[in-house]
Amino acid sequence: MPSADSSHPQQHIQFGIIGPGRASARFAEGIAAVPDASILVVWGRNHERTSAYAERFSIVHAAASLDDLLATNIDAVYVGTHPDTHADLCIRALAAGKHVLCEKPAGLNQRQLSEILTAARRHDRLFMEAMKPPFFPLYQSLRRHLAADPIGPIGFVRAGHCDSTIAPDYPLHFPELGGGGIMGIGPYEAFLALDWLGPLKQVHTLGRLNSAGVDSFALIHTEHERGFAQLHTGIDLLSHGDAMLSAPRGYVLIHANWWNPTRATIHYLDHRKVELHEPIAAGGFNYETKHFCDLIRSGLRESPEIPHAMSLAMARLLEEARTALGVHFPGE
Repeated sequence: MPSADSSHPQQHIQFGIIGPGRASARFAEGIAAVPDASILVVWGRNHERTSAYAERFSIVHAAASLDDLLATNIDAVYVGTHPDTHADLCIRALAAGKHVLCEKPAGLNQRQLSEILTAARRHDRLFMEAMKPPFFPLYQSLRRHLAADPIGPIGFVRAGHCDSTIAPDYPLHFPELGGGGIMGIGPYEAFLALDWLGPLKQVHTLGRLNSAGVDSFALIHTEHERGFAQLHTGIDLLSHGDAMLSAPRGYVLIHANWWNPTRATIHYLDHRKVELHEPIAAGGFNYETKHFCDLIRSGLRESPEIPHAMSLAMARLLEEARTALGVHFPGE
């Protein structure tokens, strides 16, 4: 993104936080490392949690309602609630003239995401799904390295993560919140496959549901324009959380946890091995937040890194994967 002329101060971006939960706490920790950006106001349905968040992160205003938040002099909102509320909150924020950065997955399904994007166009505002991996220094360093010292076109992606340690009250256990491993973990894998292999052609899914009706394990095979992917998610098993990119003249291992990437190893056909290491600063949310702020300052309405077409493709992959297993959410 273009940088501001150092002789002229750049626009200071003020955010409102919708939903003072885990993701929003990481957003607040990260924004401290983003130049000329801050949080002005926070709102959540739980008043005590909202007040505690405001106190923890020294936020001036804990709004009494969503309308109160949207009436304040903010440039953008970060939507950090559960997926079941994303569409309504994003559309209301866009209609109020705010730019929107929404936690993944941006909608429960393709229809909801399409409605959000329609609202973004109607109100001429930036909308971006918060998909952090491509903004990490390691991911960008890997791209540069493969451009300079290639292994050939990536034709296979393997990625996944299972976590059997999440607490029984964790949101992924509840269908009314848009739960399940596919929706909670799968967006990262969907992004990785689409980013390296291109547009989606077909999805095949095996898996099982738990007693609540959400997927507790899923094995997702996808075909893309440039290759194939094998993805897995789960909330009743444990797995490593690394990823592999396979090409004719070598392969890449992005070490766990690959969605917060700090290390990668490139293995070449000629037996060379290259190690990349790029530590994370400020927790990692700062990288996508800086990108989003730069988009606002540049007057853009779509991210070139996470374009709307990418978000729609991720939504399609996730929806086809979960509905193949019989996962349906209330109100769909």
